[in-house]
Amino acid sequence: MIEKLVIYTDGGARGNPGPAASAAIIQNEAGEIVSTAHLYLGKTTNNQAEYQGVIIALKEAKKLGAKELNFFLDSELVVKQLIGEYRVKDSDLQKLFQEILSLSVGFKKITYQHIPREKNKLADKLVNEILDKELKI
Repeated sequence: MIEKLVIYTDGGARGNPGPAASAAIIQNEAGEIVSTAHLYLGKTTNNQAEYQGVIIALKEAKKLGAKELNFFLDSELVVKQLIGEYRVKDSDLQKLFQEILSLSVGFKKITYQHIPREKNKLADKLVNEILDKELKI
């Protein structure tokens, strides 16, 4: 069991909406990758894909038995919504937001931080690999 995890998530859609995927890179505190998670979403929006990245990461963190999670996302909107700085007005995003709240139960501490896209290269690369594979590029 890993007590604390550092998680980088990303989601992307080619077109908005368009074919989309989400990914999470899950590391221990030493920066070693302990797990990855990814999901092809079909046609959806970029923001929905970003939210799905957090959802798949939370599910994976539960499997790993972690208690504290430090998330890093390059979506400023999603981070600000998750920390309560912005309201979630879109009904589709509200459903995903509620799912995140539900999945968050049982963790001792969860933080969400915005980072520049350049610092989220691994999760971004995984999203693009999934899209390329699904779209046969």
